[in-house]
Amino acid sequence: MITINLVCVGNLKEKFWAEAQNEYIKRLAKFCKFNIIEVAEQNRTSSVPETIAREGKLILEKCKGCTFLFDLGGKNLSSENFASLIEKESQLSSTITFVIGGSYGVSEQVKARAKALISFGAQTLPHNLARIVALEQIYRAFNIIAGTSYHK
Repeated sequence: MITINLVCVGNLKEKFWAEAQNEYIKRLAKFCKFNIIEVAEQNRTSSVPETIAREGKLILEKCKGCTFLFDLGGKNLSSENFASLIEKESQLSSTITFVIGGSYGVSEQVKARAKALISFGAQTLPHNLARIVALEQIYRAFNIIAGTSYHK
C-alpha cells in the first residue's frame, strides 16, 4: 500500500478544520497509508527570508519519496490529471509527499526538491482551507483511480 504524506507548515487551530481533516484521513485509509506531517511556523524570526529559510529546512527534513509542492505558480491539473499523476508515481515510488508551505511561501531549495509544482488555481487560499482542499483532491484522485462513483 502506498504511503502519502502531506507536509504542512503550521497546525489546525479551529475544531472544524481538524474534524474535516480527520474525516478525509479516515476515508483515505482504504486507499493508502496517509500521514499529516506538521512543521512549526517560523514567523517569529527577524525577517521574511529568514522565516522562509527556516521553514524550508524543516520541510526538506520531512520530504520522503517523490515530492510535489502545492504552489500558486504551479501547474493547474484537472482532478483526472491529478489522479493520473498519483497513479503513475505510485508505480515508481512507495511514498509520495505533498507540501503546503508557509504564509510567505517556500525556499528555492524546497521548490528544487519538488518533482513538480501544482496549483489549486489563481486564487489565494488560507492555509487551513488549502490543506482540506488537498485532502479532498487526494481522496478524489484515489476514487478516480478505483473507478468509484465519488467523482462524477
